[in-house]
Amino acid sequence: SKKAGAVTISHLRFADKPLHSTYLIGDDRANFVGCHQPVFLERYDMLDKARENGVFLLNSAEPQDKVWDSLPHRMQQQIIDKNLEFYVIDAYKVAHDSGMTRRINTIMQTCFFAISGVLEKDTAIEKIKEAVEKTYGKKGQKIVERNFAAIDASIANLHKVDVPAEATSTFEKKPPVSDKAPKFIREVTGKIIAGFGDTVPVSAVPADGTWPLGSAAWEKRNLAQEIPVWDENLCIQCGKCPFVCPHAAIRAKVFPAELAENAPETFKHVPVKGREFDEGMRITYQVAPEDCTGCNLCAEVCPARDKENPEHKALDMMPQAPLREQEVENWDFFVDLPEYDREKIRWTGLKGAMIAQPLFEFSGACEGCGETPYIKLATQLFGDRMIIANATGCSSIYGGNLPTTPYTTNPEGRGPAWSNSLFEDNAEFGLGMRLAADRQAAYARELVERLKDRIGATLVEALLTADQSDEPGIHEQRQRVEQLKAKLAGIKSADVENLLSVADMLVKKSVWIIGGDGWAYDIGSAGLDHVMASNHDVNILVLDTEVYSNTGGQMSKATPLGAVAKFAASGKTVGKKDMAMIAMAYGHVYVAQVAFGAKDLQTLRAFMEAEAYPGPSLIIAYSPCIAHGVNLSHCLDQQDLAVKSGHTSLLRYDPRRADKGLNPLQLDSKEPSIPYREFADTEGRFSMLSRSDPETADKLFAQAERDAIARHRHYEQLASLSYEKLQKAVEEETEE
Repeated sequence: SKKAGAVTISHLRFADKPLHSTYLIGDDRANFVGCHQPVFLERYDMLDKARENGVFLLNSAEPQDKVWDSLPHRMQQQIIDKNLEFYVIDAYKVAHDSGMTRRINTIMQTCFFAISGVLEKDTAIEKIKEAVEKTYGKKGQKIVERNFAAIDASIANLHKVDVPAEATSTFEKKPPVSDKAPKFIREVTGKIIAGFGDTVPVSAVPADGTWPLGSAAWEKRNLAQEIPVWDENLCIQCGKCPFVCPHAAIRAKVFPAELAENAPETFKHVPVKGREFDEGMRITYQVAPEDCTGCNLCAEVCPARDKENPEHKALDMMPQAPLREQEVENWDFFVDLPEYDREKIRWTGLKGAMIAQPLFEFSGACEGCGETPYIKLATQLFGDRMIIANATGCSSIYGGNLPTTPYTTNPEGRGPAWSNSLFEDNAEFGLGMRLAADRQAAYARELVERLKDRIGATLVEALLTADQSDEPGIHEQRQRVEQLKAKLAGIKSADVENLLSVADMLVKKSVWIIGGDGWAYDIGSAGLDHVMASNHDVNILVLDTEVYSNTGGQMSKATPLGAVAKFAASGKTVGKKDMAMIAMAYGHVYVAQVAFGAKDLQTLRAFMEAEAYPGPSLIIAYSPCIAHGVNLSHCLDQQDLAVKSGHTSLLRYDPRRADKGLNPLQLDSKEPSIPYREFADTEGRFSMLSRSDPETADKLFAQAERDAIARHRHYEQLASLSYEKLQKAVEEETEE
């Protein structure tokens, strides 16, 4: 169920007579075994099902004369014992050279037919090209030509390896998780990761349905072909790279200089800049090499360039393999460094906020995912007190599906509590969490009052009147709760036992309702409206990909005018629902539209303001997706183009501003500065219509541009009114 780097095992059977049933290929029965990802060599027993005199095909960057040494000892022995033919191709190089980026399916398929004997080679290649023409023809001739080039290059780059008489490898396949992992991770999660989940006994599964957090950190999927390398002397310490990373694989820490005395030789760190930090503090930006997906966003966003060599940035992508061992050591050292004191963090800027530990890490989301940076940011800001209701969709697949979860805990053991709900009722599900937390907090306060004589009037007063509007306030309240527990320890009383069971609810809880546009705009929209109208303190995060991403790209009410999607094959003929305007109409809902790749600081401010707002808050987060027909290494550019074209507007509506006589609405993006078509032509969902029906495309895109300008001017008009004029306009409209 991983969105990127997933293990997919296909059992394919061919025969000269019709096959009337489906079943898995048993041990020693496979004539052909192909390994498409070289990292699988160190994770799975690839050749257990290979039969004698069969064929093994490996995608590897290792050259023909050295690839043998890259195999584990057991695999080498299996090749010898089973007398397997061994072929190798560097499919990623072929894909890159032919303009296919990292798409290797066509290449590996061509190799299979070239060496398996299922079809005559020339016939097979002819049929593959016919299939490519049929599949990709509507997406443009360039894509078809790239596939054809890759097919032709596949045969030229396919090499047969001479198999030695003896196994010479000095290593074996790695265990699925480290021996240092907790017992549950080793005995349950590790078995599922290795593909033996069906051997886990029911007795090993938690009876109450809860699973431990932090399991994704043990998986080490090792997907990246390239990882970022930090030039500490060029870095300006802006914090942008950890902000945009979809997988929390690059992070910042500030720490006392003396802690680096025992650091690995290659561990990089420099004096931290900024008067808010104590003298002698150091800062580092460190990558997790086996958890990075190589999406390139961190290097893309880096603003620091070498003046003498503009191609060189403070972050450059470099081949992972030669760096892996040293960066694993550096990462382990980095993780053991203490987290910076949250009470001292300057939360209003990226540099400060990105020092905070993310409590959402190493998810299985797509490389360059447009959704996960928002969730990661929320956990950095509020994760130690978050309660999350998650609608079914991409965010539930990468958020809590087996075998691992990316949600984790801080050194004090605090982290988000997460649960998945149905597509149609997630908003109500989250509201229930808010009501439950409020009721438990009220019960705790009631018991504190009742036990005032035992607790002490001073502590009771402090507990019940605590200001928890910022990190220091929350920290102080936690300390008071610990004092409360210490005072009540050992006292046998029903009231005491009940208070101890809910005492932690005296600390502010941050309830988040998270889901995609399919949930928020469509199937769960009535429930979402009900929750906003209820005026309870919940934070709603809509990960807006403008399409049903998880189920294959169906149209939603967030799908924009002219976009091609399932159920809108000829381009959507009506515009996107304006969820922000609907929410603002209530007057008591905090509303923000954000796009982190277009304006990072506005995104940070929106999250801080939304969580601090004492009523319902709604953040609509623009999230580029592979369903848009884009390479997500350009995720940041796509967001920037979307804002500049007026496709999406950045805004914040804060009802609290009205108390100060200010207009609640702030428009954070400018009037469209580029033609709408300049944005639309970069995404497959729009360009497909241009190719299939140019006349309709021209008409719809022209209308989309007019709508974008009109929408922005409407927002601008609303935001430019003084509060007095705004109130007067409302009164006049009411009278009419």
